[in-house]
Amino acid sequence: MFFTKGHGTANDFVILPDPDGELELTPALVAALCDRRRGIGGDGVLRVVRAAKHPEGAAHAAEAEWFMDYWNSDGSIAEMCGNGVRVFARYLVENGLATADPAGLPVATRAGVMLAVVRTDTISVRMSTPRVYAASTATVGALTVPGLAVDCGNPHLVCGLHDGVELGGLDLTVAPLVDTALFTAGVNVEFVEPAAAVTGVDRHVRMRVHERGSGETQSCGTGALAVGAVALREAGLERGSVAVDVLGGRLVITCDERGAWWLAGPAVLVASGEVDPAVFAAAAAPAVSG
Repeated sequence: MFFTKGHGTANDFVILPDPDGELELTPALVAALCDRRRGIGGDGVLRVVRAAKHPEGAAHAAEAEWFMDYWNSDGSIAEMCGNGVRVFARYLVENGLATADPAGLPVATRAGVMLAVVRTDTISVRMSTPRVYAASTATVGALTVPGLAVDCGNPHLVCGLHDGVELGGLDLTVAPLVDTALFTAGVNVEFVEPAAAVTGVDRHVRMRVHERGSGETQSCGTGALAVGAVALREAGLERGSVAVDVLGGRLVITCDERGAWWLAGPAVLVASGEVDPAVFAAAAAPAVSG
């Protein structure tokens, strides 16, 4: 089984080429591949499969040749990953599976078809329009922070920090407590603080994120989209751009004059190789006590 390792602002993925949908991908195999000590290591797996060859991508086959089959590092399946789409598009172009058309490269996902504009240093992806739909809270230790629920094709809760609470002081080694009645399928939780103004954008913020199925990650593209939507909303802006600093770098969220939402940032492929699935199957098996 061949693989490539890639990342977008240090949100890293194991990329598995499977154009005809022949690979038997299981939650246990995904978790073993993503294990940072016994596997390749990653926040998730991106399976590269033709849309027509995947049951969840077939409906988009007329719009996009390729479907991004995204799995979280714990083996659960997610609807969408903004950093993952950029890395996925980079993989397609660098491996001759698609061309970097200036008009954009369509990529099918469980959240619909995304359009990726591939450039040398950055990739911009036209995302689903984020929808702010409810108020809620997240609890970390003894701290409860109010936030806004945002649908970006997958669920998010954006929590702004106030009253001297510092972003770096949060313990995100444990999942924040949230309203499970509101977030029945789990939720990605973003904690946000304002940052000094930078040239070329309307707002500048810093965020940390705890992703469902992956824990705290260095970056989350759809999380940055949710944060950008809330930042513009709080500034009273219908259009504009927001620089979102994550642990792994900077992403820029833009709502353009037509009301289209874009996520821009780097996407890098760092290694390729071959692995034996049988080894990972053995690693995923429960230990037998004697």
